Amino acid sequence: MTRPLVVLPTFNEKENLPRILPAIRHALPSADIVVVDDISPDGTGNIAKSFAQSDEKIHVLHRNGPRGLGRAYLYGFSWALQRDYTHIFEMDADFSHQPHYLPILLDGAQEADVALGCRYMPGGGIEGWGLHRLLISKGGNAYARKVLSLPYRDLTGGFKCFQRRALEAIDFSKIRSNGYNFQIEMTWFMHNAGMSFIEIPIVFPDRTEGTSKMSATIFHEALLGVWKLRLNKD
Repeated sequence: MTRPLVVLPTFNEKENLPRILPAIRHALPSADIVVVDDISPDGTGNIAKSFAQSDEKIHVLHRNGPRGLGRAYLYGFSWALQRDYTHIFEMDADFSHQPHYLPILLDGAQEADVALGCRYMPGGGIEGWGLHRLLISKGGNAYARKVLSLPYRDLTGGFKCFQRRALEAIDFSKIRSNGYNFQIEMTWFMHNAGMSFIEIPIVFPDRTEGTSKMSATIFHEALLGVWKLRLNKD
C-alpha cells in the first residue's frame, strides 16, 4: 500500500502556510504532511501546530538546530524513515511548487526511484523571474551537469518524490550543503547509488507572499560544491 508523506520546511511562512496545507490535503488526500519549522520568529510554527491539532495527517517538528533548507529536509527525511512511509516528497511552502503536481510526481515515483520536478523541459517553465535570474539558474544547472556528468535537466529544483529506498540508499552524514547545492548533492548521491530517475515537467511561479531565501552565499556554495563532489569522487 502506498503511504506518501510531504516534507514541508518552513521559516517565516505565516502568509503561505494557512493556504498551502489545505491545498496539499486537497491535491493528495492520502498524504501525511510534516512541517519542519526552523523556529520561525513570525509564528509559523504555532500556525502549523494549530493545523496539526485538528488534522491527524499533519505533523509538526520544531527544529532547534542550525537553520537551513538542507538541514531541515534531512531532519524531515530522518523522521519519515523512522515510520512506514513508502514515498516521501520534498516541496516548498510558498506555492512555487504547485500542489496539483503532487499526484503526478507520485505516479512518476511508481515507475522510478526518484521523480524530479523539472522546469527546463517541454511542458515546464518559470513564471515571474527576470532575465538575469533566469540566466543564472539555467547557467548554474548547465554548469553542474557538465562538471558532474549528470543527465538531468534541473539539478537545482526542489520539488521531488522519492521512493523510500532512494533515501535509504544514501548516507545523510555525507550531505554537506545547506542551500541550493543540497538539491544537487541529493541527486548526485542517489544517482551514484544506482537509483533510477524520471523527470516530470512542472511550471514554477515565483512566490507571491513572503521573502525568498536565496542569497549570494547560497549561490557561491553551489558553484564550489559541485567541484567538491567531483573531486571527492575522483
